[in-house]
Amino acid sequence: MKRWLGTVEAVLGALAALLLLVLLVLVLVNVMLRYVFQAGFIGAEDLGIWLNLALISVAAPLSLTGPLSMRFDVGRRLFGSRIGAVVDTLADAVSVVAALALVSGAVATMGMLGGTSPTLGLPEWVRYAFVATGGLLLLLMLGLRRLADDKAMGLVAALAIGSALHVAASRFDFGGDWPPSLWLALMAGLGLISAAPLAHAFLAAASLARLFGSSLPEPALVAASVNGMSKFLLLAIPFFLLAGGLLTASGAAERLVRFAATLVGHRRAGLAQTVLLTSVIFSGASGSSVANAAFGASTFQPQLVRNGYPPAQAGAIIAAASVLDNVIPPSIAFLLLAAATNLSVGSLLSGGFLAGGLMAVCLAVAIHLSVRARPEGRPATPAERGRAALSALPAFGLGIIVVVGIRFGVVTTTEAAALAAGYTLCLALAARLDRRHLLAGFRQAATEAGAIGLLIGSAGPFAFLLAVDDVGNLIAGAVHSFGSSPWLVLLMANLVLLLAGLVLDIGAAILLLGPILLPVATAAGIDPIHFGVILVVNLMIHGLTPPLGMLVFVVSGVTGVQAAQLFRAVLPYLFALLVALLILSLATLMF
Repeated sequence: MKRWLGTVEAVLGALAALLLLVLLVLVLVNVMLRYVFQAGFIGAEDLGIWLNLALISVAAPLSLTGPLSMRFDVGRRLFGSRIGAVVDTLADAVSVVAALALVSGAVATMGMLGGTSPTLGLPEWVRYAFVATGGLLLLLMLGLRRLADDKAMGLVAALAIGSALHVAASRFDFGGDWPPSLWLALMAGLGLISAAPLAHAFLAAASLARLFGSSLPEPALVAASVNGMSKFLLLAIPFFLLAGGLLTASGAAERLVRFAATLVGHRRAGLAQTVLLTSVIFSGASGSSVANAAFGASTFQPQLVRNGYPPAQAGAIIAAASVLDNVIPPSIAFLLLAAATNLSVGSLLSGGFLAGGLMAVCLAVAIHLSVRARPEGRPATPAERGRAALSALPAFGLGIIVVVGIRFGVVTTTEAAALAAGYTLCLALAARLDRRHLLAGFRQAATEAGAIGLLIGSAGPFAFLLAVDDVGNLIAGAVHSFGSSPWLVLLMANLVLLLAGLVLDIGAAILLLGPILLPVATAAGIDPIHFGVILVVNLMIHGLTPPLGMLVFVVSGVTGVQAAQLFRAVLPYLFALLVALLILSLATLMF
């Protein structure tokens, strides 16, 4: 069975990589036609959106395990092996409900939907066929993984429980005095506690909310998910992920590390400061904190430990520095916020530069005060720094393409991301990267994009049900109940975000809370761009906080250091980031 699992994973990975390559070629060709020949072809954006839906449907099932599944596994670790097996079965049942909701909702929509795309000439039902296929692939991957793990009985039980719940949701209605959104939140919480993937918990909760009076049938649930994923801006996510992966694979990222070391490596805690400075520079390439955390944990952890840093402190420094990747452009978090609120991507990225710089300074001070290491090595000579800078120059070109292209309106965000990916692909080819590593880079980027895309889609029906029960106005009223002055509104909004970030994934919190809190802040006279930057910074800090702490768990998984030790060691750097958040909030009120 493991051989079958490996074969299916290889086929899906290759197909996802191919879809990403086709997407990249499509956007790059359209950019060339538009800027070189003042031409283009009709339907390029729609075709890109449809291909991205296909990419998400194929790639998302590959992220069933590992950090990309975004599982809330703290509750799972509290149970013994006997109870833990039951919890695992419940988590799989949640995934079964989510997959069945996607399949049945998409099939029902395909039966009702007529017409063709005016730009592509293809039947509209094709988009929903992608979603149905994604649900079937999710069931297939779940079954193969559990059989490969010799958990056939658990798989049978999960299929039975999930199928029974799915059927019951379409036939029974136990609606009472409680609003459906409350049941929605409770069921999503139960799914998370059972360690189900976050996107699956959201989809299953939205489907099962029909048991308690929800007005969202499965076809509408799938339609809300598809609409959430059908934005051309979201194509920038796989392109930025690909750019970061290829930059590392080509060796350009290593040259950035050497350049950073020539600047600060000789100072006290110089190696730790090099880690931080590398994160600042590398954040202009990847846009993914998870990618940077994995890169830093594998690259820097052994060097830090060999130079006398305690393993937990070394991992904590890497995790804290990785926070900057989703703040300093290009930032996937800002892309999600722009997609959810229609704020200007260019303005958000400009604000991210300033916020990321402030956070980096606060972290540098915290590292200087917390690390008791002597200066490491001698200062680099100007000639050595010059050679290191020259060696790293190709990597700096990536940041120029992204920032200048977006900020000055030369290209759209998606086009800039495609140009960045194309540029790093050229770097990888120039470095004579073999086909196997290129395929691995495309597959990894596609898998990460699939996981993020499914999360975006799952937030659509969740947000719809919250809107139906007017939860947004309830939160807004709670914020306003303490006053309507800007500083009170900003204080309460920060508190809401800090609390929500403890139990919500960063991406989900942005998608759910951004549209709710932004109008409240704007009505209080707070600049929407400034508030958007504060929102992202606030939520990114939760990459270091229990119980979710995604960045801590990524570093723990790569280094083998226990997450509990990392959570304790990261406290000085968490405090530094909170200080940065306070300074940003005060600056917003002053200016």
